[in-house]
Amino acid sequence: MDDELIDEAGIPRSRYTRLPGKGFFYPDSLDEERSERRAKEAIEGSEAVVIADGDADGLACAAMVREAYDAALDVADFEAAIAARLAEGDDDEDEEATDHDEDEEAADRGDDDALAGDTHEEDESDDPTDDAHTRSPVGLVAAGPYSLDTSLERVLAYADDDVDLFVCDLCPDDYEWIAEPLEALAEEAASVRWFDHHQWDEETAAAVRDLGVDLVIGESDEECTADVALRSLDHAFGDRWAELATVTRDHDLWIKEDPRSDDLADYSYWAGSEEYATVVGAYGADLPETVEAFVADRRVEKEARIDAAVDRAVTHEVGEWTVAVTYGRCSQNEVAETLREAGADAAVIVKPAGSASIRGSDGFRHAHEVAGRVNGGGHPQAAGCKPDIYDDMLDYAQHWTTEGQACKRVILAGFEAVAEEVAAAETGEENGE
Repeated sequence: MDDELIDEAGIPRSRYTRLPGKGFFYPDSLDEERSERRAKEAIEGSEAVVIADGDADGLACAAMVREAYDAALDVADFEAAIAARLAEGDDDEDEEATDHDEDEEAADRGDDDALAGDTHEEDESDDPTDDAHTRSPVGLVAAGPYSLDTSLERVLAYADDDVDLFVCDLCPDDYEWIAEPLEALAEEAASVRWFDHHQWDEETAAAVRDLGVDLVIGESDEECTADVALRSLDHAFGDRWAELATVTRDHDLWIKEDPRSDDLADYSYWAGSEEYATVVGAYGADLPETVEAFVADRRVEKEARIDAAVDRAVTHEVGEWTVAVTYGRCSQNEVAETLREAGADAAVIVKPAGSASIRGSDGFRHAHEVAGRVNGGGHPQAAGCKPDIYDDMLDYAQHWTTEGQACKRVILAGFEAVAEEVAAAETGEENGE
């Protein structure tokens, strides 16, 4: 493929935001090879391993585990690398997307803004952070709900038998698909501890606990996983860590009372997992000036993409709900918030890579039910899915040229089915059934 076809330089934003980022066009087979190699390098010889969601909440937990093990990396190297990126004017945001933002982003490789310092190509520069994933005695494996089984298998393959394993901010949809590696790790590892705040199926939680796993699940509408880790780890954390958990919760639960929480969320999305965990481990919720400058620089493009997605939105009346549906490469939480402020009860953001984010409001707490009907899941007010409608690249070509019409149709059908269920339940209650 001609590189110029996926190079955004000189292409109008109205066009390139309709397409996935460069990472989408990177073959999965090569991506798997690279991920396998990096995971092996991070895991082998480690005293402990953390499998964490690659968002601010999961990576805050990883930073806490490293603090508890006195295994944090030197932040100075990362600050120097960030300053170098700013000086070079590096604005290539789509080289690789990791499993960031909310649950659905794990299925969205290459769709949104990617991290700045971790590319597919072998880096031949003198960046002192290139091998950061190999340095700490607490290995970090960033994962998502769709790659949790693979991450567990890699720990099983490469970790020492007496390793301490932590799983943070991840909830399996079904126990069976993680059963084999988790059962083996429960037998071989020195300990397995799991911290989360998502809504777990009771049978899945019971099956995990029956293995001897220390599973701690916080209330999903009151705590983020950083809160859970902070109170569960046997370590005397200082006030800085409690503040980090509070600010992380502010964004993760969409409370939006502390402006620093947006900085953390954006930075976790634009930074590599090692960089984020190291920086917040050193500074907590008050990011250093170099990072603030980096975040501000990236937000110029972010805001423009949000505006484009909002302009594309179309509203639909489904039952008693007003559902706003849009398409594009954008930051879905901010787009959803803007659409809610305009009167939508729920917002759907369909992504060029084929997945979609579903966001609710106080008047709509069924996002996870809709997502569950189209190959997804999540929270009552924040969920994600990737409908099983893409068989080949022609289907994706149609997806891009029609702004996701097929995806929008099946998700709206999910809304209609849930609306019928809710109406039937309300009628039954009125009749005393």
